[in-house]
Amino acid sequence: MPGFLRQARWSPYVVGAGLGVLSWITFGLMDKALGTSTSFVNLAGLIESFFAPQHVEQNAYLAKHMVDKPAINWQMMLVIGLGLGALISAKLGRSGIKEHVPDLWAWRFGPSRAVRYFGAFAGGVAILFGARLAGGCTSGHGISGSLQLAVGSWTFFACFFGAGIATALALYGKAGRRHV
Repeated sequence: MPGFLRQARWSPYVVGAGLGVLSWITFGLMDKALGTSTSFVNLAGLIESFFAPQHVEQNAYLAKHMVDKPAINWQMMLVIGLGLGALISAKLGRSGIKEHVPDLWAWRFGPSRAVRYFGAFAGGVAILFGARLAGGCTSGHGISGSLQLAVGSWTFFACFFGAGIATALALYGKAGRRHV
């Protein structure tokens, strides 16, 4: 196995270049932009179609993303690949870090794993809701849209970082920087 796969941290420049090449491939071969949040809409619609197919067909939002389109497509495989890649990277990387609750979180909210996992899940739900509200996720707007110099995507990116800074200050305050 190549040694670079076992590194604790990869160069952000190499990873950025890899994302750029992946974007070229998806634009060039599939005429599609990178994005992930629509996959969750497809998955929800697919699951719902087993129980109430008529609701999926009559729901304008789900019908836009589901009807006459495969639910398991390249984008869903990308999301699955991201999860598997993260798991493999965590197992192969030799960082020696085995923390389940980061120090900053433990300082602010305590050492409970359950509280940390709930906070991560709730944050993920909020981000997914916001991504669908914005018409795209950070990979869709932040990577693909900004590569195309789309004004809406650059606006999204600025708002995303601004909201992240505001959220970090709300959760941890200025004193939090001493615990990073």
